[in-house]
Amino acid sequence: MKENPVRELGKLGQSIWIDYIRRDLITSGSLTRLIEDDGLRGMTSNPAIFEKAIAGSTVYDEEIRDLARKGNDVMTILEELTLHDVRSAADEFRQVYAASGGRDGYVSLEINPHLAHDTRASIDEGRRLWEALDRPNVFIKVPATIEGLPVIRQLISEGINVNVTLLFDVPRYRGVAAAYIEGLEARLAAGKDLHSVASVASFFVSRIDSLVDQQLKGIVARNEAQAVAAQSLLGQVAIDNARSAYLTYKATFSEERFRRLEAKGARTQRVLWASTSTKDPSYSDVKYVEALIGPETVNTMPVETIDAYRDHGHPAARLNSDRSNTGWALRRLAEVGIDMEAVARRLEDEGVEKFNKPFDSLLDTLAQKVASEGIGVHG
Repeated sequence: MKENPVRELGKLGQSIWIDYIRRDLITSGSLTRLIEDDGLRGMTSNPAIFEKAIAGSTVYDEEIRDLARKGNDVMTILEELTLHDVRSAADEFRQVYAASGGRDGYVSLEINPHLAHDTRASIDEGRRLWEALDRPNVFIKVPATIEGLPVIRQLISEGINVNVTLLFDVPRYRGVAAAYIEGLEARLAAGKDLHSVASVASFFVSRIDSLVDQQLKGIVARNEAQAVAAQSLLGQVAIDNARSAYLTYKATFSEERFRRLEAKGARTQRVLWASTSTKDPSYSDVKYVEALIGPETVNTMPVETIDAYRDHGHPAARLNSDRSNTGWALRRLAEVGIDMEAVARRLEDEGVEKFNKPFDSLLDTLAQKVASEGIGVHG
């Protein structure tokens, strides 16, 4: 009988998480089956995922009505719904968490995306959500903005697990890894335990090719001298960027500074590949899974990508192959006049907005659902 390719990834050292959450995924037993059959090791969520789950179904309607009748405003209703789902999912993954010694089995909840550039408010929000969730196997998602770096440092120092999201380039990742290590050092200096603290750094992959390919095609069309070089980079930059991040991860967490913390029980901050569904239909639908398989990594996939990989994936440890060639696409990108850091900052700004819009849309939808029942609540 053919081995399940998704499950095979775990044998190669990569943890597969699902980038999706909805109440009936949990209550129907489907999540349990994914854990048992595919070896699923965790779950991520974001405002866009919750918007689709809550606004795009009737699954939550009864609870929305009950919460509204109790006088809750729409923000409180939204929080109650999301906290409930994350707690329930975390309970489903609790056995994975225990069996992995706290390495896997996590479920992520994002802070209010409107706080992406507000350090103080993000710290307060992270603390509040962590306390409300009351589970050891959850992550608070913090965007990797400049203002987010002190948030990472502070939450880690307080023993709050952090999933760093919206990461697009290696220079910012170095700041993220440093913030994590500084948080561990502060925690150790305060005489607190390091064993229970966890973090991942989530690199968004396919979005890079979506933007860079567009720019490269423009160069191909208008600059004959650089057309060949630009053409050769199509669909190559995101994977090369991720591979460069992985080498940075390996180097950073091999240094003596971290080794001293590791001796006291600290865990590495694994890199997580996010946005791994393929946006360009001319590329393979498992392109961003196949190329980034390697030990000490996480890949969080939407349901459709998990299904595709289960059907026609070909697992092999490719991330460690030909390390000497890593960075070639980033170097050539600069040669054709594209600034990767500028690309990353644009994607970061767009990423924050892509979370703000569904967050606000969901609040509007909740208000409409409540109004349709004739129940008055505050916005």
